Amino acid sequence: MIPLPERTPEAVRTALARVAPHRLDDMEQHKEQALAAAIQDGKIGHLQAWLTHWHAQVEIERRPDLSTRHRAALAAVHSTTGKDDPAFRRAMNELAAVEDEAARAVSA
Repeated sequence: MIPLPERTPEAVRTALARVAPHRLDDMEQHKEQALAAAIQDGKIGHLQAWLTHWHAQVEIERRPDLSTRHRAALAAVHSTTGKDDPAFRRAMNELAAVEDEAARAVSA
């Protein structure tokens, strides 16, 4: 397991390249959206939210316990018959729990 990176764009990007290189394009696209929103609104909060999100995504990918739970929950979501399926809500709740745990870990 790699160490938790510093909360800087370059450190988070470098860590993501190590644990989930297939997600780098998503990170870059999200950064461009955050930058455009920050320019339009004149608020840096969009960029802070982008960095927080990707820092948490690295936390999920670098920790086997979280990545296993995350993948299982995603698989469960995709195997349901739709939003009315009780398994859908359980899987979405598990995804939210994983995201929350990762967010707490990177904000501590």
